[in-house]
Amino acid sequence: MVGRTARTARTVLRGARVVLPTGVVENGRVTVEGRHIVEAGAGSAPTAGGEGAPDGPALDLPGHWIVPGFVDMHVHGGGGASFSSGTAEEALTVAHTHRRHGTTTLLASTVTGDLDDLARQAAALSELVEQGELAGVHFEGPFISPHRCGAHQPSLLRHPDPADVRKLVDAARGTAKMVTLAPELPGGLDSVRLLADSGVIAAVGHTDAAYDAALEAVEAGATVATHLFNAMPPLLHREPGPVAALLEDERVTVELINDGTHLHPAALRLAFHRAGAGRVAFITDAMGAAGMSDGIYPLGPMEVEVTDGVARISTGPTAGSIAGSTLTLDRAFARAVTLDGLSVPEAVRALSATPAKVLGLDDRVGSLEAGKDADLVVLGEDFAVVGVMRHGAWVVDPEVG
Repeated sequence: MVGRTARTARTVLRGARVVLPTGVVENGRVTVEGRHIVEAGAGSAPTAGGEGAPDGPALDLPGHWIVPGFVDMHVHGGGGASFSSGTAEEALTVAHTHRRHGTTTLLASTVTGDLDDLARQAAALSELVEQGELAGVHFEGPFISPHRCGAHQPSLLRHPDPADVRKLVDAARGTAKMVTLAPELPGGLDSVRLLADSGVIAAVGHTDAAYDAALEAVEAGATVATHLFNAMPPLLHREPGPVAALLEDERVTVELINDGTHLHPAALRLAFHRAGAGRVAFITDAMGAAGMSDGIYPLGPMEVEVTDGVARISTGPTAGSIAGSTLTLDRAFARAVTLDGLSVPEAVRALSATPAKVLGLDDRVGSLEAGKDADLVVLGEDFAVVGVMRHGAWVVDPEVG
């Protein structure tokens, strides 16, 4: 209307414990305008809420926590759907399922398949990245070890020939963020160098590499350990293997699946003690059953049976292998602070700031700071999700008294 200045929608969240990069602020305050945070810090005396108030609509949240939206750099599915379907409908179901559990940024992880099929999946997923629904594409397989293939179809595995790696990266049309591979295989180190030179994360995983081979991969440019401890040789006193190499190198961020099934709490504490929250990224590695009940679900070309929340391959040569997880990051967060002895700021860093930095997205997401996207999670005193905001809009609208 002529003569009036358009106002950007403004919302104030106040009275909660707000977790900032500098620590926890009691009786804190987060102010959102449009899709961005304009203020995050100490609170002030309450003002009348509602339309027309100086602050705009306000939500008082005493007894709650406000933390940054979670960032999941390794997730295959959820809500009964899978990224490997190659359809936008299923991909959006996965994204919306995890958003309701606090994950406001996620990569779409594929599962080992035929190279042409993976290229088609990547092309479809890239459109959703371009639309802002996803943060990028992660290829987990087929360039992995047959000795550590886990829930990946053995017959579809192949050596990481740089030309094949390049084919998948190109198919993603600039949206490929990460490729997990076994660097000890023929072509492995050359592929790591190719990825590093292309600005794509080379992740060491599903590998049978010895200690020295893992170090070579890091020297070649690998910067992530795919679900550390899982699908790799164990840490032994005479053969420390990739676990020791990846944990001790400051250039490497280690993924951990904190669901109580993939890792013993002592293993998680060991990794955290050595790497610290600045080098640990909690992930879900979730498949289609995340957010769903027990049952039978597809995982790429394979069938998975979920019993008591644990997913395992049900048929074929890898039957019985753990097949990803049914985890959501809100459960990983609650477990970290209630069972694993992590502080809330440590858990926040591992679920938000660290993965955001690894993915090169920390200028927009991963922490509550002015100018960043208004991606945040409201948690109750028991750390259960009460509200989720993404880009300034409520995905889960908090209903608090």
